[in-house]
Amino acid sequence: MSRRTADNPPRSLAPAGPRVHLLAVISLAFLAVFLAMVFALVVVGVAYEGLRIDTFRNLLRSREILAAIRLSAVTSSCTLALVVLFCVPTGYALSRFRFPGHSLADTIVDLPIVMPPVVIGVTLLIFFASPIGRALTRAGFDPHSAMGIVLCQFLISVSYAIRATKSAFDAVPANLEHVALTLGCTRWRAFWRVSLPLARGGVVAGCIMAWARAVGVFGPLMVFVGCMRLKTEVMPTTIYLELTIGRIEVALAVSMIMLASAGTALVVIHRLSSGGRWWGR
Repeated sequence: MSRRTADNPPRSLAPAGPRVHLLAVISLAFLAVFLAMVFALVVVGVAYEGLRIDTFRNLLRSREILAAIRLSAVTSSCTLALVVLFCVPTGYALSRFRFPGHSLADTIVDLPIVMPPVVIGVTLLIFFASPIGRALTRAGFDPHSAMGIVLCQFLISVSYAIRATKSAFDAVPANLEHVALTLGCTRWRAFWRVSLPLARGGVVAGCIMAWARAVGVFGPLMVFVGCMRLKTEVMPTTIYLELTIGRIEVALAVSMIMLASAGTALVVIHRLSSGGRWWGR
């Protein structure tokens, strides 16, 4: 090998073998089938014969449905604030500190993700029937109100944000904080000026994912909060109520609004994770 080649190695080497091989064909085929399934569901919903512009106009004139949309927006915004408040310190603690029971705590954080949502509603129902729950009710916490909705949304969604935040802090080398400490920063300032800015993309993506999950909560609300029009009705329960009375076109219109919100959230998440690029690798 010449000195010129040793000092200037090639930037990348082309993979050996043919570009088109059996593994690529099989993998891309499964990807194409899955994308076709999702695309078909969306197209069928949008192309439904009962879904017209007039349906959306009537939707925006309905007092009950407007109240449900407004309550969904308010409760999910409150839930997002709580998620941000909890996920940053919790994710940082799981990422940076080792303590007795760390593995158990890390496992419990994921429990709401794998737990059936209706089970969370049942456990909340039982908890608020206990002496502690009754004391909270007497202190002013009304389960059958927006407070109960926020509680359900928070428990369902916060684990997603904590997990994403922990992964974001894991990707930030801890020695950067140590360097900041040697330069005179306090622990708090090193966290605020070094670790948090570097992990910001993952934290924001996790919070958006949690918000999108909170908007779609249904099971716990039906079990714990109930569904009362103009009081505890949100968009997922609106879909259920409209289906029970046979107004599938209204239920589908609300579903399309939720789908558009979720799609927007996904676009933002992928833009953050790709470093600000809308397309490309």
